[in-house]
Amino acid sequence: MGTGSIAACFGASLRRRTILRIQSALCYRLILSKPGLPEPVTDLFNPVTSLPQISEAQILAHAKYLSEDIGYRTVGSAEHAAGDAWVLKQAETLRGECEELVRANPQRKLQCEVWHQQGSGSHRFDMMGRRLYKTYVNLTNIIVRLSDGTEEGKKDAVLVNSHVDSTLTSPGAADDAMPVGVMLESLRVLIHTPDWQPKHAVIFLFNNAEESLQDGSHLFTTQHPVAKTVRSVINLEAAGTTGPELLFQATSEQMIKVYAKVPRPSGSVIANEVFSSGIMLSDTDFRQFQLYLNVTGLDMAVVGNSYLYHMRKDLVENIEPGVAQHMADNVHALLLHLTSVDSPLPELASTGYTKPQTVFFEYFGYFLVYSFTTAKILYTASFMLALIVARWTFVNPAPALKKGTSFLGEQIKGIVATSGAFIGAAVGVNVVAFIMDKVLGKSFSWFTSVFAPVFLYGPAALSGALASQLIVDRVPEQTTFSSIMVVQSFLGALVQLLGVGASGTLFLTSSPLIPALVLNAVLTSPGDDISLWSYAIGQVTPLVTGSTMLFSVLDVFVPLTGRIGEEAPSEFIIATVVGVTCSYILPLTVPFVQRFSRRILIRLVIFTSIVTGMAMAVFCMRSPFDAMHQKRLYVIHMENITSAEQHLHVAGADGAPGFHTLAADIAKEFSVPGVTPTTVVMDDWNSDWDTVYPFSAFLTPYKFDLPLRPEHQDPLDPDFKVTAINDKIDEVAGTRSFTLVVTHPGIIWTAVAFDAHVLKWTLDNHPPDEYARHHIKEGSFYGHDTWTMDMVIKLRPAHDGASDDGSVKVNFMGIHEKAMWPGKRAEKALGGRAMKLFEELDGWLERETGGTVEALLIGCVGGVAVV
Repeated sequence: MGTGSIAACFGASLRRRTILRIQSALCYRLILSKPGLPEPVTDLFNPVTSLPQISEAQILAHAKYLSEDIGYRTVGSAEHAAGDAWVLKQAETLRGECEELVRANPQRKLQCEVWHQQGSGSHRFDMMGRRLYKTYVNLTNIIVRLSDGTEEGKKDAVLVNSHVDSTLTSPGAADDAMPVGVMLESLRVLIHTPDWQPKHAVIFLFNNAEESLQDGSHLFTTQHPVAKTVRSVINLEAAGTTGPELLFQATSEQMIKVYAKVPRPSGSVIANEVFSSGIMLSDTDFRQFQLYLNVTGLDMAVVGNSYLYHMRKDLVENIEPGVAQHMADNVHALLLHLTSVDSPLPELASTGYTKPQTVFFEYFGYFLVYSFTTAKILYTASFMLALIVARWTFVNPAPALKKGTSFLGEQIKGIVATSGAFIGAAVGVNVVAFIMDKVLGKSFSWFTSVFAPVFLYGPAALSGALASQLIVDRVPEQTTFSSIMVVQSFLGALVQLLGVGASGTLFLTSSPLIPALVLNAVLTSPGDDISLWSYAIGQVTPLVTGSTMLFSVLDVFVPLTGRIGEEAPSEFIIATVVGVTCSYILPLTVPFVQRFSRRILIRLVIFTSIVTGMAMAVFCMRSPFDAMHQKRLYVIHMENITSAEQHLHVAGADGAPGFHTLAADIAKEFSVPGVTPTTVVMDDWNSDWDTVYPFSAFLTPYKFDLPLRPEHQDPLDPDFKVTAINDKIDEVAGTRSFTLVVTHPGIIWTAVAFDAHVLKWTLDNHPPDEYARHHIKEGSFYGHDTWTMDMVIKLRPAHDGASDDGSVKVNFMGIHEKAMWPGKRAEKALGGRAMKLFEELDGWLERETGGTVEALLIGCVGGVAVV
């Protein structure tokens, strides 16, 4: 065909250029343009109507005070207590305003109630396939209820929740101070709206311990009297700082339909099913509400730019303008509807939580919601119509032959060709991933941008897909086109019949191919190339939907690879995501290349392979991290009060190159001279990292001896201890009963681990019926320094003539409340030798890495006790 053929195929005519321009404009508008965020509102009251309005400026002012003026609000710290006191003050102030407004207008049916809950408890918290128990002492929550003041109006309530605390490593401006601000602002606007009178109650829960594994929400759901009136939950979270709030978990059709009415809905059943599958290795307070209240609801979070999730740079200055406004406007609209006469809350009171059977997604600016039943009918009908159209438009490629050209036979050939392209794309990207990771040692070169993997692995996916067509038999263009339509519509119907709502994506891409083929039959004669108008119609939906899906997935998964462990095949995960999704985005590539000769196809494969090689060369020169996309380093200064030893524990949680070299440099600078650093085994019996168990399973740890420098000899309080009281042995029953007492003045987030056959304890009613390893973690309010646990253990059989006295070896550790850097920088003198070392190490890391590494720096105290 030569140059003239290539020019003809790629738009030499005015008609074809017009088609490409229309398609490009649609793509730019719907893919490249960012999902709209509202303009931030500054004024508290509308200057025209004088009515209250949601103000982003006010929300961020609240978030800034919590995250920067108060600071790191780790459960058990003084800052955590200060955050609790501040939110309580805001709640009391709003209640005072509410009562004053009601006094001024006695006809208004509005009652505002505030509780400052305090309580102790324990719960089992299985995570990452590991069994874990949590206990807490005198934790607090702030609860505000708005109702019409009647018992009938309080009977059915919607709960909106956010958490006041922040995690160890972060000031938590987005996670979760911004949602706290959203709730306070929504409270203010509801109270000050003159004609708002709730038909049903709304409960605002400012819970104080989510980051310590959802202790605050457990306390509310199991102990507060108003919890039993909750019929549905709106949970507000953040794992990033940019983009619209995302509905990533929805558990009833009624609540999804309510969400569809908000000003700017954002979310899809795909996110819902990915999160529910457990792939994300994450969790929210929503778990406690489902487990203990059996309620349905919506779980919403800001997820864009999750590089800053649980990092020091989670600051108000890094929250994108409009993000808080978007979340607040949507939440406010939800509350207005759920407290109105049209609310589904009474209906939800009788249903409780059931596995959702609803499809929902955004499509060309519309938020569509329909049931699984509707989806099954719709997708099955689409498949049947696709079969009819495929048969009607079938063109026999060899009409003179009586064999080998049947409709079914040709469809099978088309399926083989398209399947080969899918497999070829997957193979192509994984070959490149293998070279980048195992051969060149340049993994994670894409980490600093969620778009970067597309440029590295996109050409490889295209090259692999094209190369596959050199292996399979050539298939007519029309047959391949119709095969894609039939296969995708069939898979969409089949997957939906299996109960997977995400199959809607296949329906979205296959259904436009039906009118595209009908149009082609009108515009062309049998045997002609497929009309470019048909390609334009068939390609727009997968291009838009697939690109949106790809960038949404990468927005979450690329930053996630920085904390899923060195052993995780991160390079191959990202490559496969790109390869599979690119196959979805450009499904019509296969039929389009069938119009070319084999020689041109070979040239295209060579060209895309060259582009792939160039992309690899460029990415080999990229650094995995920069100042805004940092490597996470986990550092513990451990003081063993049993052995009087000091160690520095350093760990990474990603497979990017350079960590082991960095660990060696840290050892050379801060450890005992002449010692070669080696990694240590991380398993359930390595108690050095029990404060972050079970996340510790992702860590690759080093353990360094610390030199006994004179300036690091300030002793810490040695009163941290584990003892047993009420000790009794029943030799007849073969059991020992006792109360384990953990005393930890000045120490927070204590953790104990021990091996025993526990028959009964006060943690739950079902300890494993075997000799096993047990992990128990504590999170109590500031100033509370003792927790206990009653238990009965089974004595082990006599061994070598010696009977078992029931002694238990307990590994214990905790975080010194004054030894967390940089959260406690202002009072570093009280943190002892750990803080002196952290200040030095943090400065060294900044200089040596150019700010590309951020370290979690915590000073821990621990030891071993036999009780």
